Amino acid sequence: MTLDKAIKAIKQGNMILLYDDDNREGETDFVIPALDVKQGDIVRMRKDGGGLICVAIHPEAADKLGLPFISDILRSVSLDGHMSLRTIVEKTGDIPYDSHSRSSFSLWVNHRETFTGISDNDRTLTINKIGENVRDVLDGKKIDFGIEFRSPGHVALLRAASALLDERRGQTELSVRLAVMAGINPSMVVCEMLDDNTGNALSKEDAIRYSRRYNIPFIEGKDILEAL
Repeated sequence: MTLDKAIKAIKQGNMILLYDDDNREGETDFVIPALDVKQGDIVRMRKDGGGLICVAIHPEAADKLGLPFISDILRSVSLDGHMSLRTIVEKTGDIPYDSHSRSSFSLWVNHRETFTGISDNDRTLTINKIGENVRDVLDGKKIDFGIEFRSPGHVALLRAASALLDERRGQTELSVRLAVMAGINPSMVVCEMLDDNTGNALSKEDAIRYSRRYNIPFIEGKDILEAL
């Protein structure tokens, strides 16, 4: 079963490909546990993916780390007189692929031991350390996220919806739910695969061909949903 292969792969710290849905973004993402990311994985994602390299975090960990949605930050700042931000956060319902109407984006961060934060080595360090913070805070340790990280930075944090797939069915929730199913640390790196020729998302067919060429498990969001 393809889902079993994908779960086995991420348990081993390896990469998989995850396609959300024909009726949503229609995108395939590279997905790999944050704790297991190596420099070569960043290289693959930026060269063969081309989308944003983000870390999706379980909502419980996000709450315990004090990581808000960026929309909530902007809404708060708009109340302090920054009127130009009010329209940004109050104009809702115009995300064409998502009736949830709120992006998963939280903060953008660099680890404090990075230089610029954008190099492959820097992003690897930042992502690994995010994974460690998620692991530790869920283990009951008291964590001050700001001691290790600065913002703005070059790694985007994504907060999964509170009810996960019962609330929202994006790559953020699918990847975090997959981690839960696998019994691993629920901090997952995701990166969209783009098409060099069309400029759009890589087609599902081309993503499947890529998975076969490099022996990387390919699954769809419906595979996860059907297993719940």
